[in-house]
Amino acid sequence: MIHEGDGHNNPDEEDEKEKQEVTQPDPLLRSPATAAERLLQAELELSAHLRDLTFGPHVRYVYNPLEYAWETHRCFVETYCHDGHTVLFLGMNPGPFGMAQTGVPFGEIKAVRDWLKITGEVGHPPNEHPKRRIRGFACTQSEVSGSRFWGYFQKLCGKPEKFFSHCFVHNLCPLIFMNESGKNLTPPELPAGERDALLAHCDGSLCKVVKALGVSMVIGVGRVAEQRARRALSEAGITVRVEGIMHPSPRNPLANKGWEEVAKTKLNELGVLQFLTT
Repeated sequence: MIHEGDGHNNPDEEDEKEKQEVTQPDPLLRSPATAAERLLQAELELSAHLRDLTFGPHVRYVYNPLEYAWETHRCFVETYCHDGHTVLFLGMNPGPFGMAQTGVPFGEIKAVRDWLKITGEVGHPPNEHPKRRIRGFACTQSEVSGSRFWGYFQKLCGKPEKFFSHCFVHNLCPLIFMNESGKNLTPPELPAGERDALLAHCDGSLCKVVKALGVSMVIGVGRVAEQRARRALSEAGITVRVEGIMHPSPRNPLANKGWEEVAKTKLNELGVLQFLTT
């Protein structure tokens, strides 16, 4: 994967490299036995494939929290992923102030720390935009999508164990892309060739994750995630129900008018709400 640097080293960079080495993922698991181990295995394999991808000059920075935030991501998976999930909520890729900082999907700082009770050391990607530094749990900016997503399920379920007794949350793509100015680029915004190569790997990994968890329903958070899941799983011959809910992004005017009510109505239609309220 292309990461451009300035070629100069300084003590701060050396410290960051040392910290990054501490937080690198473990080697591939030899014989994963639990749902959590199978999921982590699939993610490690995906990360290994994505390292070989190259991107043009429009993509100046690529962050992979499955590498530099592996400690907290693994803690999240090992705490909440287990056999018996029936529903997988699927996001597209990490947000700059959510999973990018915490290693948890839709991982707004307060929700991860205070409700999910996930903490740990977060390292740094090899090349960081000066205005998009990874500060981990010291990040002071809030990921609105994550705050809405986890905030709603906190209100609905009270305790995270109730949510995770039936559901799990995963992102289709683990990478964050930025241009020279630090603007976030979503996978659909990449040039067609680069996007297709990226998502081919991600689609294959999603199929492994769905098999690993044994879920019967995948709910795409946002139209793109829903469409990718439906296509990938159908082409792989995996029979699961694929549905979608509105993305809680602040860039979505409808979400800003009341995402919780929209999500509640849809989850009730899908028969998921009853699992989370009884």
